[in-house]
Parts: sequence; structure tokens; C-alpha cells
Amino acid sequence: MPSFNDTATSEAPPEDVWKLLYDPVRFPDWWAGIETVDVEDEGKYTMYPDGYPDYPMAQLLDTQRDEQRVTVSCLVSDLRFQWRLEPAGHGTLITVEVEIPESEAHRLDSQREIIHTSLHRLAEVATAAR
Repeated sequence: MPSFNDTATSEAPPEDVWKLLYDPVRFPDWWAGIETVDVEDEGKYTMYPDGYPDYPMAQLLDTQRDEQRVTVSCLVSDLRFQWRLEPAGHGTLITVEVEIPESEAHRLDSQREIIHTSLHRLAEVATAAR
């Protein structure tokens, strides 16, 4: 299964980053390629990609606050994103691990770019919100 990791550091404390990471309604603020989100139930939401308002993509969200970890699993393409936070001085180290099924391996490079952009936006938005 293709996979990759990426990291960034935010000047914001973990609590401020967590507020953006655990709430899917905030994903369009920082996650590249997400236009809108509709939350259905706790742990379930639908994401609509930029430019495709008629293409709903069901997602599962698992938050582990004690472990400062959020996992997003796409029910359409089976991509899995695990975000983790760690204190780093006065800021936060943000790590994301992405797993892509073999059937979606052709998307590996584009997902690297999207996630790299998103990771840095997350760090910037959290810092700006301070």
C-alpha cells in the first residue's frame, strides 16, 4: 500500500491546532481541495471537493484527544489520513501519515502536494488564530 509522511511546525500551542483538526467544519479553512463539509453524525461527514459540488465524498472521523490524534478515512476512495500533534517548544509539531490503496496509487503524487499544502495551511491558520 503506497504511503507517505509529512510534518510541519506551528507557532500555535497544540490546543489551538486541535481546534482546527478535530472539527470537519473547519477543514475548508486549511485542507486544500475541500470546498464544503456537511456533518451528519459524530464521526461522519460528507466532503465536497473544490469545483465538484455534486460529488459528495463520505468520510469517517476518529478523534483521540488524549493521544492528540485525528484519523480521517475516505469511504469513497479508501484513502486514510492520520494527523498527530506533539508539543514543540511553545508551538506544535504536526505530523500526517497518509495511506493510499493500490487502486488509487496513481494519485500518490497529487496527494503528496495536496497534503503538503494542507499541512502548512493548518500550521499557518492555527498560528494566525492566536
